[in-house]
Amino acid sequence: MARGKLRIYLGAAPGVGKTYSALSEARRRRERGTDVVVGLVETRDRPRTAELLDGLEVLPRARGGAAPGELDLDALLARAPRVAVVDDLAHTNAPGTRNAKRWQDVEELLNAGIDVITTLNIQHVESLNDVVERITGVRQRETIPDEIVRRADQIELCDMSPHALRRRMSHGNIYPAEKIDAALSSYFREGNLTALRELALLWVADRVDEGLAHYRGEHKIRQTWEARERVVVALTGGPEGETLIRRAARVAARSRGGRPQPSHLMAVHVVSGDNLAHPLPDVVAAQRRLLAELGGTYHQVIGKDVPTALLEFARGVNATQIVLGSSRRRSWQYVFGPGVGATVARESGDIDVHIITHEEVGRGRNLLPPLAGSLSRARHLSGWAIGLLGPVLLAAAMRLAPGDGLGLATHVLVFLVATIAAAMVGGLWPALVGAVWSTLLLDLLFTPPLYGLSIHGTDNTVALAAFILVGVLVAFVVDLAKRRALQASRSKAEASTLSLLASSVIDGQEPLPALLRRICETFGQRSVALLRQEDDGAWTRVESVGDAPCALPDQADALVSVSDSLALALRGHVLPAADRRILGAFATHIGIALERQRLARDAAEAKRQAARNKIRTALLAAVSHDLRTPLTSIKASVSSLRSVDIELDEADRAELLENIEESTDRLNGLVGNLLDMSRLQTDTVQPKIRAVGLEEVVPATLIGIPPHTVCVDVPDHLPRVRADAGLLERAVANVVQNAARHNPPDGPPIRLAASALGDTVELRVADHGPGVPEEHKDRIFEAFQRLGDAPRGTGIGLGLAVARGFTEAMDGTLIAEDTPGGGLTMVFTLHTSTADPVPGGAPAGAEPGPPGGGADTPPEPARPAGAPETEV
Repeated sequence: MARGKLRIYLGAAPGVGKTYSALSEARRRRERGTDVVVGLVETRDRPRTAELLDGLEVLPRARGGAAPGELDLDALLARAPRVAVVDDLAHTNAPGTRNAKRWQDVEELLNAGIDVITTLNIQHVESLNDVVERITGVRQRETIPDEIVRRADQIELCDMSPHALRRRMSHGNIYPAEKIDAALSSYFREGNLTALRELALLWVADRVDEGLAHYRGEHKIRQTWEARERVVVALTGGPEGETLIRRAARVAARSRGGRPQPSHLMAVHVVSGDNLAHPLPDVVAAQRRLLAELGGTYHQVIGKDVPTALLEFARGVNATQIVLGSSRRRSWQYVFGPGVGATVARESGDIDVHIITHEEVGRGRNLLPPLAGSLSRARHLSGWAIGLLGPVLLAAAMRLAPGDGLGLATHVLVFLVATIAAAMVGGLWPALVGAVWSTLLLDLLFTPPLYGLSIHGTDNTVALAAFILVGVLVAFVVDLAKRRALQASRSKAEASTLSLLASSVIDGQEPLPALLRRICETFGQRSVALLRQEDDGAWTRVESVGDAPCALPDQADALVSVSDSLALALRGHVLPAADRRILGAFATHIGIALERQRLARDAAEAKRQAARNKIRTALLAAVSHDLRTPLTSIKASVSSLRSVDIELDEADRAELLENIEESTDRLNGLVGNLLDMSRLQTDTVQPKIRAVGLEEVVPATLIGIPPHTVCVDVPDHLPRVRADAGLLERAVANVVQNAARHNPPDGPPIRLAASALGDTVELRVADHGPGVPEEHKDRIFEAFQRLGDAPRGTGIGLGLAVARGFTEAMDGTLIAEDTPGGGLTMVFTLHTSTADPVPGGAPAGAEPGPPGGGADTPPEPARPAGAPETEV
């Protein structure tokens, strides 16, 4: 029996229309005459989804037994339709069912030859579980192995923009009205939805790439399909690499109409298996960093033939363009062949090839390293001793040996041992001299006629010529292998050191003393000092580590300049030239770190100065108008009361006294906000944190607000929060008063609601006024900010600034969101107190997440096994 086909409707979040699309496909197939049965579908009380079930055969759910309400798998297998619709692929079955997971039920259906249409949210894919948790703060309890999803015959993405999804949520098309606020403020934040949408799009795009690669492989398609532009840049590890990478990035950007993506720009370095001329680690590291900045990826492949390996890689990734640099070979070297660029261009077929000129063209390449090595003096002397004395001792031993009947071939092999030993100990030159010296001894002592330079016999001549040739070649090979081993070891150490240094400086986490200590340890120095030259020419120590650091540059064993006035002075031993290159990198990084610190200090001081100037200017404006207005009103009322020329009745006197009282209260509030803002600006707010219940604070914040204008929903069982009761009361009161000023008199009341979310409690103050544009939602928390739309006399624009300042002083947050249906919602987020138990509720720190379950809802707090799923 042929296996059934699996079709998955994949979504980024609940509510994007997966179940609706699955049922629409089922109806289309039924209309074409296909036998379709709905095994299980969760409509979640959505009318338009439920309408699609009309006319479809719906299998009853399991009744009785250990798992009522679950998919009746046995009945569906017995019915054996051509197509079955099974919603929520990642669902966990209740205990007592045959399979623990619904995807296992679907596997049985597929093995029985039944095609299955199902739904899945991207957050339930196992490999993305940790990524989703970092984005949303919610760990998914229901996951499905990636392999199950990848084996699907068809995956269709149900896409919807975050804004459109939140609008559907606000209109009540996804969750009931009483659960909308909690969902919008937690799992369905716009940032969360945007990140989940990108995950879904990228996952599907990778699946499309896999499908294309599989199809091309099955059909042995070698030519390039320009489904999308992919640029491959060939690197040699030389200094021209950065020029090629930048040019390739521009080519990729033009083909994409913007910044290149990692899948569109790839750099490849082909290394032949016997290649000894490896690139310098610092050059490769710099090129890889540049690639990362430009959005490309680095690859290294091994191949005997560079053009062939490069073209195989390009065709393997379906590249459309290859970027190479002009050859660095000199003119005479072209006698050995046309070169990599010409060969690739000739054999590239339908892949476009760009040959880029650069400054290194025609300068040649060092095929072999310089003969001067880095061996110690003792090693050199030992090598010369072996090369000169070794052959003499071997010749004496063989001449004095009784009955020496060895042939010339054996003598040659014995002397070859001395040549190899000289190369391994002393390097190339002792081995070359030893080979020539061994040849002379072989001719004098072991080749007839003896004790003369003449040679009898062609075979003897050939043997001696072969010996000197083999000796020279062996000396070269052994010396090169030894040099490359030393270079590899050193390059590895240099690369590791530079990598650690670069990462620590880029992150800005390693202070100056730690950098100096790292230099001291890396180069084995006794002390390291950073010296600064003052304007009068004197030197001072900025920072130092180790014993007896240098006070003057003349005292240093190694000195390197950091800038015009800064220098690194090392004391311990003199550094070789190779180490000075790495030391120069350290000095550069230290200079960058110091400059970054200076710029950060200057920027912070400039920001503080600008804030102070802004506060002074705004304060003058406030004093000149907003504070003068109530004072003028009080002065006028008092003057009228004291006037003897005007006769006032009791009603007039009462009105004037009421005006004085109102103006005084308003003046007191303005002065209070000014004092609070002054405390925040001078960092003198010291909150007394303790466990506070919102039911204690909220009533006090409503004093002076008409009761019918506010609807309060603060459950008694909420966890207590870590806060200063006085500061929290002042912050909430300011926000409520702001909402009261903007809420329409004939509109719905202000809603003040609180809810627990993991280890935090959210207090939301929602009005139904004109709202605030998205680009101004941060500006409303700035001091003296009224966005130019508030009439004069309504305040000096400090209420929300003070509210946010007090909230942040208590380690909380205050943000602004849109109210569903219009208006502005202020959201306080405060940490729960772990010291106090939560009356009648879950313990503080319980697993966060909006209510709901299954594939079409975010996860909820743990529910009893087998209990039906609920939604926000």
